[in-house]
Amino acid sequence: MDGQHSERPRSRNTADRVPSATSLNPRISSSVSMSMLEPSHMKAPQDSACRNQQAHPSGVLPHKSMSSQAALMFKDRKMFMEEAYNSAICFKMLRDIGSSELPYLQFVIKRVRNMAQRSPSLVMETIRDYFTDNPQISSRHKFRLFQVLENVIKASDCLEDPWRRSFIQLALDNMTKSTELEDTYQDAASNVLVAICRHSWQTVAQHLETELLTGTFPHRSLFYVMGILSSHEELLNQEDRVHWEELLAQIIVKSVKFLDMDLWSKELLEALTKPSQTQQEHPPEKAFLFTYYGLILQAAENSTTVRTHLQALLETSHQWPKQREGIALTVGLAATQHLDDVWAILDQFGRSRPVKWTLQSPTPKSQSFEDLQWKWASSTILLAYGQMAARAKTHILPWVDNILSRMIFYFRYSSWDETLKQSFLSAILMLVGAISRSEGAHSYEFSQTSQLLECLMVLMEKEPPGALCTTSRQQVIHIASKLCELRPPIDKDRKSRLLSTCFRSVFALPLMDTLERHTCLFLEPPNIQTLYSQTLEALDHMLQSFIMQSPTASEMKFLLMHLYPWLASEKVHERQRAAHSCMILLRFLNHRCFLDPKEDFRPMGQLIGMLGILCKDPDSVTQHFSLEGVGQLYQFLMHQKAEAALQEESHIPKELSQPGANEASPWSTGDQRTASSLPQKVMSPEDTIFHQDSSRAIKEIMKYLTATELTDLVWTVIEGLGSTSAFHMQAAAELLLAVIWEHGAKLETTKVANMGRAIHRHLCSVHVPKAKKNVLQAITLLARDHTSELVAAFLDFSMPLDSHALCLWKALGAEKSISRLVLAVLLAWLKERPLSTRAGNGNAHPKEKTYLYSLAAMNTLHELQFMQEFKKVMQEAYPQLLLALLTQIHYVLELNLPKAKSLPGQQAQEAALPSPQSTSLEALKSLLFTTGHWHDFAHLELQGAWERFSSIITYPQGVVLLARAMVKNHCRKVKAMLGQLLPSLQSQEERERKVAILIFNEFLYSPALLEVLPTQAARTVLAKVLCDPSPEVRVSSLQALGNILFHPEKESLLRAQLPHFLEGFFQKSEPVVVGIMNTMSEVLHQLGMQGAGAQSLNVAINVHIFFDDERDQIRAAAMALFGDLVDTMAGGKLSDLQTQVHQSMVPLLLHLKDQCPAVVTQAKFAFYRCAVLLRWQQRHILFCTLAWEHSLSARHFLWTCLMTRSQEEFSIHLAQALKYLHSCHHMMTWAILFIGYTICYFPQAMSQMLSNRDMDLLLHAFEDLKKDPAPSIQEFATRQLLFFQKVSPRSQK
Repeated sequence: MDGQHSERPRSRNTADRVPSATSLNPRISSSVSMSMLEPSHMKAPQDSACRNQQAHPSGVLPHKSMSSQAALMFKDRKMFMEEAYNSAICFKMLRDIGSSELPYLQFVIKRVRNMAQRSPSLVMETIRDYFTDNPQISSRHKFRLFQVLENVIKASDCLEDPWRRSFIQLALDNMTKSTELEDTYQDAASNVLVAICRHSWQTVAQHLETELLTGTFPHRSLFYVMGILSSHEELLNQEDRVHWEELLAQIIVKSVKFLDMDLWSKELLEALTKPSQTQQEHPPEKAFLFTYYGLILQAAENSTTVRTHLQALLETSHQWPKQREGIALTVGLAATQHLDDVWAILDQFGRSRPVKWTLQSPTPKSQSFEDLQWKWASSTILLAYGQMAARAKTHILPWVDNILSRMIFYFRYSSWDETLKQSFLSAILMLVGAISRSEGAHSYEFSQTSQLLECLMVLMEKEPPGALCTTSRQQVIHIASKLCELRPPIDKDRKSRLLSTCFRSVFALPLMDTLERHTCLFLEPPNIQTLYSQTLEALDHMLQSFIMQSPTASEMKFLLMHLYPWLASEKVHERQRAAHSCMILLRFLNHRCFLDPKEDFRPMGQLIGMLGILCKDPDSVTQHFSLEGVGQLYQFLMHQKAEAALQEESHIPKELSQPGANEASPWSTGDQRTASSLPQKVMSPEDTIFHQDSSRAIKEIMKYLTATELTDLVWTVIEGLGSTSAFHMQAAAELLLAVIWEHGAKLETTKVANMGRAIHRHLCSVHVPKAKKNVLQAITLLARDHTSELVAAFLDFSMPLDSHALCLWKALGAEKSISRLVLAVLLAWLKERPLSTRAGNGNAHPKEKTYLYSLAAMNTLHELQFMQEFKKVMQEAYPQLLLALLTQIHYVLELNLPKAKSLPGQQAQEAALPSPQSTSLEALKSLLFTTGHWHDFAHLELQGAWERFSSIITYPQGVVLLARAMVKNHCRKVKAMLGQLLPSLQSQEERERKVAILIFNEFLYSPALLEVLPTQAARTVLAKVLCDPSPEVRVSSLQALGNILFHPEKESLLRAQLPHFLEGFFQKSEPVVVGIMNTMSEVLHQLGMQGAGAQSLNVAINVHIFFDDERDQIRAAAMALFGDLVDTMAGGKLSDLQTQVHQSMVPLLLHLKDQCPAVVTQAKFAFYRCAVLLRWQQRHILFCTLAWEHSLSARHFLWTCLMTRSQEEFSIHLAQALKYLHSCHHMMTWAILFIGYTICYFPQAMSQMLSNRDMDLLLHAFEDLKKDPAPSIQEFATRQLLFFQKVSPRSQK
C-alpha cells in the first residue's frame, strides 16, 4: 500500500481545506481552530512513510560498487537517526500538551502538523503508540491528543489502511465514553472519525450504519458524526455526496420499524428535548436528529403511527427557538408523504387547551416553567405550516389558502413579540418560496393574499422607526413582492398603502451613525451598512417586480406618485435614499422593461421636474443619483422615440405591437434588433452632456418633451415652490424660469390659468429674493404667449389684491408690449357686466356672481395705475380707460351690492375692505391723478363733485362735471376721447351710451371738437342718437341739438338776459336769489368761452357783494357764480376783472373757515379758479393745500401766495383782512392769523398802514385768541402778541 501512494500527488494543500466540524463546534475552544492555519514558509517537503519505503528497499543491489553500498548504508543510518530523533521530539510534545497552557498547546499543534506534513507516518505511529503505551492518561490529555490527531489526519494527503483501521477503532472506543469533559470529549473523538471520512467515508459509514440499526437507541456521538457529514458539503465531493445520501435513505427506511418500539421512541424524544449547553444553537447531533426523525416519519406508511409521534413531539417544550425550528422541520418532513395527517395534527394541536390559553392572554410578570414551555407554541405552529409548505412542493397549491388562513389567525390572535414576528416571517417565506417553485402557481387564485398583505403592513408599521437590527423589513418587502405576483392582482388601494408603509419604514430610518449607536451594546452587532443596503435592495426589487407584472406607463406613474413625497423630503438622507431608489427603478426600466412606445409615458414631465430640482440638492450624493436618473430617463425617452419611428417605418400591424401573454414584446429586453439600431448617442448616455452640469442636461431632455409633458414639468416645479426647504424652492424657481424661457409657448393653453393661480398660492412661501425674482421673470416670459389666460387667472385673487398678487401683476407689465395686451384684456373683462337677478343678495350662489370678474378687473386697474410698469400704457389708453371706468361706476350702482356691516374680529377686518362703489370711484380718481390730468381731478375734488357718483340719480351730474372740467382745462385728450365716444354711442350697453352722450354734449363747447367733427357731422351724430331705445339718451341728444354751436343767434339773446338776472339778486327770498344765481351760472356755461363779454365786470361787482351775505346758500351760490365767471375769462385779458379778482381773494380765503360746508366748498373752488386766472405758480401744491390741508402751515402757504406777489395786491389784501376783524368768531380768527403772518414778515409796512384804532383792535384780538381752545392757536397768538408789542410804536410808548 505504501508503494501505491508513494508517488501520489497531493490532492489539496492545507490552506485550501475548510476547517473541520470540531473547529466549528461552539463547545470546543476556538483556539484549536486557529492552529489549523499555517504560513506556507513553515511547510517542509513531505517525506511520507510510503515514499521512504519505496525509495530505500532493504535488498542489496549486486551491480553497485562497494563504495556505493557503503555510502548507502551510511545514508540509511543517518535517516534512521533522524527519524528516531523526530519521533522522540514528537513523543515529548505529545506528553507535554497534557499539562501545558493554551498558547503552548497551539504551538505544539503547529509543530506536530509541520512534522506530519514531512513524515505523516512517523507522527501517526507516535500518536498510536502514545495511546497504547499510556492508557492511564487524563481525559483532558486525551482530548488534546484527539485534537492533534484530527489536525494530523486533515493535513495528510493519504491515510494508509492500518492507520485508518487503528484510528477508527480508537475513535469508536472513545466517542461513547463518559468523562468529566462530557460532550466535549466525545465530540473530539468523533471529530477524528469525521477527519477520517475525508479519506475513506465508506468505512466510517459502515460502522455508523451498524451502530444505528442495532435496535438500541444510538449514542449521541453517532448522530454527531452523521450530522457533520450531512451538513458540511466540503467533506465529500459531489459523487460521494450522492452515495452518502443514498446510504442515508436506506438507513432511514430500515429505521422505520423502531417507531413502534416504545423504549426507542422514548429515548428519541428525550434526546430531542434534552437541554443544550446553549439554547441559541443546536449541536450537530440534535440538528441531525430532528431531520432523521422527520425522514423516518416520512418513510413510515402507518398513518396512526405518524400522528402519534407528531402529537407527542408537539407536546414537548416550545420555549427555545432552535427547539421550535427543529419540531417544525420534523413536521414538515413528515408532511412530504403525510400531508393530510400533518394538517389534522396541527389543527388538533392548535385547538388544544394550552395553545388556546396562550392566544391573546396577557403575559404575567412572573411565569412558571410550564407557562414558558407553551408560551411560544403559536410560533412553532407557524414554522410547522411553513415547513409543511416547503416540503410538500407541488402538492401544496390546493392547501395554500388554508395554510395562509391559519397563519393569519395565529399572527392576529397570538401575543405579539419578536419571537412571533420572526416565526411568522420565516413561515411565510417558506410558503412563498414553495409557491414560487410550483409551475402551476399562476393558474391558481389565492383568496388570502390580501389579508396576508394587511398583516405584513401591520408588522412593518410595528418595526421600530429609529432602529435597524434585524432583517424583518427586507423579509416583509420580499414577501410582499412575491405575493403581488400571484392571482388575483392586488387592488390599487392596498398596493398604495403597501408602498407608503414600506417607503416610510425604510426611507425614514435615521442616519447610519444613529443606527449603529443603537447596536453598540449588542454582543454581536449586525453590520448596519450591509443590512440597510440589503433592505433597500429588497425595496428596489419590489418596485421592479411591480413594473414587470404591469409594464405600463400608468403603473410607473403609480409607483412614482408614492416616491415623490420622499424626493421632496426636508431631510437630506431621506431625499438621498429616495433618489437612489428612483435612479435604480429608471435604470431597470431603461435596460430591462421598455414600455410600449405607442403608450403615452405620462410621468415623464413630473419626473424630470423632481429630478431637475434634486440635481441642485446640496448633498452631492443626491445630485449624482438625480443626474444619473435624468440620464437614464433621457436614454429611455430616446429609445421610445426611436422605437416608435421604426414601427412607423416598418408599418407594424397593430396586433403585432400588442403581443399576447406568450409572445415577447418587441420593446422588451429581448428585442436586440431595436437596441442595435438605435443611434450611438442613445445607446451610450455616458458620452453625452449628462456627465456635465445638470442645467444643460435638463435643457437637452426638454427638447424632446411634448406639450403635455412640459405642462406636467411646470406643474411639478410650481408645487416645488411651496417647499419649506430653501434649496428646493430656489431650484424649483430656477427650473421654472428655464422651462418657460425655452418652451413657454408650447405649454397647454388650458392649463396656464391654473398654473398662474398655483404660482400665486405658493409665492408667499418664496422668501428668497433671487428665487422670487426668477418666478416673477418666468411669469413675464409666460405672458408673451399666454397673456389672456394669466390675466383671467390673476383676476381670481385680485379682489382684494395682496402683496403677492401685486408682484405678479407687475411681472405681467414688465415688458411694454405685454403690458398693452394685459390692459386690453383687463378692459375686456371689465366690460363683462352681467346683471345678476339677485345682485342685492349677498348670499347668491357663486355661479351667479359672474359680475365678480368685472369688479376684479376694476380693482386691478385701480392698482395698476400706481405701478411704474403700466404708467405709459395707462397714459396711452386714457380715453378707453376713462370711458370704461365711468361706465363701470354706473354698472356698480346698478348692481346695488350690499355694504359691509360692522362686525367683530376677523369679520370686521374683511368688512373693512373697500366696497365696489368706493373702489370704482377711487379707480376713476387715480386715473385722473396718475396720468397727469390732475387739473380735471382738482375741479371735481374742490367742488365736491365725487359725491355725485354715489347715486344712480346724481351720476349724470358727475359725468357732466368731469367732462366740463376737461373742456375748461383744455384737456389734450379731448380729440382722442371723441374717437372713443362715437363707437360708444352705438354700443349694445345702455349705460355706455348714456356716458358717451353726456360727455359728447359737454365736448360741444370745446374748440377741439371742430378739429375732429365738422358742425354738420356733429349734428348728424346727435340726430341719429335721437332714435336710441333709451329715453335718457334721447333727451340728452335733444338737449345737445340746442347747443349754441348749432344756433349762434342764441349768444346775443342770452347776454341780453344778464341785466335782468342781476336785478333779481336783490330779491328777499333766498331760494329765488339762489335759483337766479344758478341759472346765471348755466347761462354763462352755455355761452361757452365767450362768457358775459362786456358785462363781466358788472356781474363780478354785483356778485362780490354777496360774499359776506348772512344767508349761507346765497354766499355759496355767489361764490360758485363768481368762479364760473372767472372760468369764462380764462385765457383772455385780465384788465377787466383783475381788480375784482384781487379784491375777492382774501374774502374767499377767509371763507375757508366759514361755518357752512357748502360755502367752504365753493370758496375753495372759486379761490383755485382765481389762482388759475391769475396764472399763479405751484398750482398743484395750491390745489392739494385747498383740498386736504387744514394746519397752520397750510394757512401760511395760502398767505404766502397772496401777500408776496406785488405791493398793490399787498395793500388790497391787508385792507380786506382788516375789515374782517369785525366779523364772526371763525372769520375773525382766520383774519387775525392772516394779519399776524403779515406782521411777522412785513413789520415796517404794517406799522405804516395800520392806524391806532386798528392796532388797538389787533391787540384785543390777540388777547382774545389766547383763550382759543386749540393749543396751536393759543401758542400762535401768544407769540404774535409779543412780536406785535415790539414792533408797534404805540405799544412801546
